[in-house]
Amino acid sequence: MKAHSIGRALGAGMRVAGRIAGQRVAAGATGQAGAQAAAAAQSRAAGQAAGRATRGVARGVGGFLRPFGRVGGLLWLEVTGVFFSLFAVVFARALWLYRASYAHGPDHQKFLVSAPLLLLFLYLSVSSFWRARRG
Repeated sequence: MKAHSIGRALGAGMRVAGRIAGQRVAAGATGQAGAQAAAAAQSRAAGQAAGRATRGVARGVGGFLRPFGRVGGLLWLEVTGVFFSLFAVVFARALWLYRASYAHGPDHQKFLVSAPLLLLFLYLSVSSFWRARRG
């Protein structure tokens, strides 16, 4: 065989082999894309099923805990009311001790600080108990 005809035969063979390889790669890519799409759909369906189950469990637990949440909220308001009333008692005692210096005297500033703080904590305590009774 001549060199010229050998090159032609090899060139034609390479073109055919390249075409076959390209078709197989395209078929493999399409097959992989189809497999990936199927896997994604299956994963999505499993995730949706898990989401439905989780929502169902959350609704069940939420329904069970709802009364405890209400009681817990009321208890929280009463505990904070007691906590604020303790501060109100402390500032009421300070106000009583500094009552002689209400106009002028060595403890005049302490009296002026104790009075609004007593009113503030008294308000917070009473409003907390009021909300607990209302709610």
